[in-house]
Amino acid sequence: MFNWLKNLFTYGSPAEPEASGVRARNAKGRYVKDDKSTPDVNEAYADGKTPKRKPRKTTAKKATAKKAPAKRGRPKKTAAKK
Repeated sequence: MFNWLKNLFTYGSPAEPEASGVRARNAKGRYVKDDKSTPDVNEAYADGKTPKRKPRKTTAKKATAKKAPAKRGRPKKTAAKK
């Protein structure tokens, strides 16, 4: 949906900014994990909000016939016909 249209339907209530998706880092530059004791804030992200997940692309798999497994090793010797 367009942002201006979304703002039109909120009727003057301030719209919350969307999550940026930027991961938080500590002084060493490593990622910070989420603290489970604070359910309303996600410390793993810089703005404290978890971004929405993107929908997965669905791919149609083609129906293929299964092939017989390849034989391994040397072929068996057969008795010679006389």
